Order: sequence, then structure tokens, then C-alpha cells
Amino acid sequence: LRQTYTKIGLFLCTFVATTALGAVSDKELKLSSPNGNQTVVFRQEQVVPDTRELCYQVTYKGIPVVEKSRAGLGLDNRIWEMALGVRNLKQPACWMDNLEVDSVTVLPGVDNTWQPFYGERSTVRDNYNAATMHLSKKDGSGYRFDIEVRAYDEGIAFRYFFPEHPKAIFHKVVADLTEYTFPEGTMAWTEQWAQAHFEHLAIDDIKRPVERALTLELPGGVWAALTDADVDDWCLTKYLASDKKENTLTSVMYSPVDVVTYYATPWKIIMAADKPGELLEHNTIIENLNPPCEIADAAAWVKPGKIMRETTITTEGAIATIDFCAAHHIPYMLFDWLWYLPCTSHDGDATKVVDKLDMPRVVAYGKEKGVGIWVYVNQHALMKQARELFPILRQWGIVGVKSGFVQYASHRWATWLHDLVRLAAENHLMMNIHDEFRPSGFSRTYPNLLTQEGILGNEEFPDATHNTILPFTRMINGAADYTICYFDKRLKTTHAHQLAASLVFYSPLQTIFWYDKPSFYHGEPEVEWFENLQTVFDDTRVLDGTPGKNVTMARRKGQEWFLGAMTNNEGSREEIPLDFLDKNKVYLASVYTDGGEKVKTRTQVECSYLLVDASMTMKFDLKPSGGAAVRFVPVEAKEAKGLKKYKGKIL
Repeated sequence: LRQTYTKIGLFLCTFVATTALGAVSDKELKLSSPNGNQTVVFRQEQVVPDTRELCYQVTYKGIPVVEKSRAGLGLDNRIWEMALGVRNLKQPACWMDNLEVDSVTVLPGVDNTWQPFYGERSTVRDNYNAATMHLSKKDGSGYRFDIEVRAYDEGIAFRYFFPEHPKAIFHKVVADLTEYTFPEGTMAWTEQWAQAHFEHLAIDDIKRPVERALTLELPGGVWAALTDADVDDWCLTKYLASDKKENTLTSVMYSPVDVVTYYATPWKIIMAADKPGELLEHNTIIENLNPPCEIADAAAWVKPGKIMRETTITTEGAIATIDFCAAHHIPYMLFDWLWYLPCTSHDGDATKVVDKLDMPRVVAYGKEKGVGIWVYVNQHALMKQARELFPILRQWGIVGVKSGFVQYASHRWATWLHDLVRLAAENHLMMNIHDEFRPSGFSRTYPNLLTQEGILGNEEFPDATHNTILPFTRMINGAADYTICYFDKRLKTTHAHQLAASLVFYSPLQTIFWYDKPSFYHGEPEVEWFENLQTVFDDTRVLDGTPGKNVTMARRKGQEWFLGAMTNNEGSREEIPLDFLDKNKVYLASVYTDGGEKVKTRTQVECSYLLVDASMTMKFDLKPSGGAAVRFVPVEAKEAKGLKKYKGKIL
């Protein structure tokens, strides 16, 4: 699909000109975003005698973001070339060197809107300018190479494209030569793997490959992020400090990639903004760079919602958990590992349920109560029996699969995992991919992939400072199954912090009460927050925040707004203007904060209710590792008129 889409797009419009997009010549590509803030330039430059390299640079509002850096791929085609008689096997493979720029194609600008199947927003604007640089070898081999570039108001995106070759059908990509040189003094929020703790490092101190999205703070206050999109047919790529060039990151491919021309690589994305929260607000650029939905009947069976884990793996425990879910507006229940045995071995058989669990009875009871059943399946069983298993699960009435310990990083396993999501779609099964996998927008194309882990979440009980970094880093990628553990004694944050986290950490399948049982609930009144919480939204705003310090977010579903504020280990005072609310409405605000010892419940969450409007400001003294959550519900006009005297007062 990526290849076909690209090939069609290349022939939409072909001309060489000087336009409002930037100075476009037949040897240089210069492209600016519709608002003029984001600009990218690609050109060939002489680096040493007889050698030219493909280089690029990116600016934001005229400020350097990526200084002159190398672009391109490393290929090792010697085996294919020898077989096809294109080149001598012993000839060194310096494939990118001395490509010549043939022309620059300016493509029509795009400005339209579309409605995602679900998301952090109900409408997405897709607005960009585009151009393609065409290069070729002049050695008689017939090799051609294109760079497709888009300039969005949110950032710059580019990818490499191999046109179809009459002889050299195959390419073996062994290296990503793309580099990112940043201004001196740039700092990065880094993780060595998807579920790692963060390190705040200078570029040259990144001595081991680090994950994407990679968020950077540039001198002068500009914020940037590196990430990718449309990666279902590629391998994991990370970033590592160059050992040859200061302030420069290199691209590290997990494995070689074999491609068949014509072929387009994933999109590389360089976002830039004035505030770190704008990076998260602008992450629709990732969705826009993925193909549209491929599931024609998705609306009939792909249903976002909240989910609770059943921990006993017994029929009786499942019945009790279903009752709890039904009572608290939780539409899904999960059987995690151990519902089939051995679940972490090739000997496991996921078509056979353990004796203590009557799966047909549980599924039937769940349907009666309006609670769908999900099951965990380990990679061993998925490798061995997915094609047999998925139709059986559908026949049982299972609605979703949580895959565990899946391989995902090499080209082989990346294509296997994304094809697994396609297979699930064929069987009307939703999916949640756990462990290290991080999203790059594939859920736009296959929305049955509701969420994924790829985050150091509550299973490992991180502290509050870690949680305030996540919104500006990992959450740029997209949905994350953070697994809220509300009643667990091992939590390192307050309970109001956990309430806020369930809003801040977006996930269409939001896991709550992860390690909890129905018996842990003793009537704590703030659980109404979870009962009313939505998991997909019409609008999302980052009101305030800095990585490692604090975050305040507001999300709207219909006419209701939800607000979550989280602070770090030290605590903070937050002043939150309510100007995101409709100026013509009065709202009943349900406020959940850390009340301390004065609140006589074990969670010590204080619940208060007051009338507010858009002219007001809420103030919170957040305790160390604390937070606050607020639900805003419009009051009917007739009622609001009589209640105006109560605005700002606790009811």
C-alpha cells in the first residue's frame, strides 16, 4: 500500500519552478510549511574531492533546529548485482556517494480535514506543502533514488523512495546514513529502551542507542522531537551520538531491510515548537503520514473503552470482576497470563483453557452484563497457532487479544507483528500489544490495534517525576497502556495523581485497577471519576507543563471536559485558567484532590463540587507526587441562571 500510494503521488504534478513554498531549483529543494515557520533544504554538497554527499538542514522561525547534516541510506547490493550482471562483485558499495540531482518535483499543496475512527481529537487537519528530489547514478547502472519531503506547520517529514528498476529489483539496506546535527548546548530526554527510565543528556553524551520519540530542548527555548511514521515494513531505528561529528546523532538500524522496488521507507519526522506541550498537541502529524483505515466494517466491532484485569483466573473470580465492571461502567475484562498453560513456552496451547476456568460461561455472563472478554496470548502461541487460534477465539466470543513478549525490532519481526494485527482484523479481534513495541500511527490504518505498552508504566511503579516526563516524550508516539494500579500499596504517587494519569496518558483501551480486585474497593467516592472517564476525545489541550516538573491537560468529549494535573516528586502550585471552557456556559466541576489526613478514606482523595465558568482560574497546591482531576459538566441554562450566586463556592 505504501508503494502504490507513493507511485501514484509522484505523477500528480511534475514541474520545476520558483514558488511561494521556497526557492526550488533543479539542484536544490527548499520547502516551507504553510505558515512559513518550518523550513527544510536538501542539496548535494562536496565534502571531499571527488565525493558529494546528500545533505539537509531544518529551521523553525528562522532558528536552526537541524544544522547541515547527512541524509541517505547505505546499501549492499553486491550479491544481487553480480547475479544480474549489473556490477562486479568486488566493487566497493558506496552507493549514496556522487548521486546526481536530476530535478525537483513540486507537488500540489494539501489542505483537508478527516475524521479518525477514534483519537485524541475527532477532526484532524492534514495541511502541508510537498516536493520530491530526483537523483540518479550516472555510471550506467540505471539506479534512481528520490527524497519525498513534506513541510507541515507541525514539523518536517521526509522519506526515501526507490523507483522501480528494470534489472535491480532488490535492494539490501544495511545502514541509515541520516544524521541530525543540533546547535551546541542541545539537551535530550533519552531512554535506552521503551520501558526504561529517562536520562537528561547532552547530544554527545548519548553513548547508547535511544528511543523515539526523542524530545530535545534547544538553546534559546525551541523544543524539538524526532520520531517516525508508517513503519510496518521496516525495522526499529534509534539514535546514537556520532563518534565523528560533535552535537550530532546518527541513525541506528536494528537489522538490515530487504526491499523490492518500487519502495518507500518510513517517514522521518522532525517536529519543532515553542513549548514542549505543543509537540504533544501536534502529534497528528504521525497519523497524517499513515494510510487511511483499511477495515471497512470497523465501526461495527472496534469499540474503545476501559478494561480491568481478572487476577484469579477462576470462574468465580471472573464472575465477580464482571459484576464490578458492570457496576462501574467498565466495558471490558482481561484474562492475563495463566488462563492457558504453559503460557510462556512453545508447549503452550492457547486453544485449551485451564480447568478452573469455564470460559463459555464467563463469556456468556459477560455478554449478559455488557462486558466483553479479552485474553492474553504469548508470542510462542502466536507464532505457532495464530491462524488457527484467532478464528477459535472469535467463535468463543472473545473480543480482543493482548499479545505479550512479542518480537518487533528486526525487519522480519516488524512485518510479522503488523501482519498479526491484520490477521486479528480479519477475525474481528481488537489488539493491545504489550512490552517494548511503540506506535508510529499504524492504528489509523488498522484501528483494531487500540493501544500498546512501550512505556515504563505502573506495572513497575515509577515515581511522579518520571510521569511528568512521559507526556512530552513517549506520548508523542501515540496511545500507551500505562496500566493504572489504583489501590496497590506499592504506588509511589498519590491517588489523585493516579486519577489524573488516567486522563493524561491517552489510550483508547484504558486499563484501570491493574493489580486490584473487586474486594479492594470499599466505596471510595472518587471512583466515580473512573466511572465517568472517557477514553477517546473530540479535543485535547496541553495547558501547561515542562518535562520532569509538571503537566496539565484538558480533553473534551461532547460538551464535557476532563482535566488532569500532575506534579513531580517535589510538588507544585498550579494556577489553571478555565478559558478552554465554552464562554457561554456554566459548568458543574467535580474536583478530586489529595486531601491528606482530613479525608477519612484510605485513598485520602477529597471530592468537592462547585460551579465554574470560563472566566475563572482554579488554583491547586499539589502535594509532592500529587495531582488533581476535574470533570466539567455543563449545567442547563435554566438551572445555571438560578445558581450563578454559587459560582466558585463548594456545593
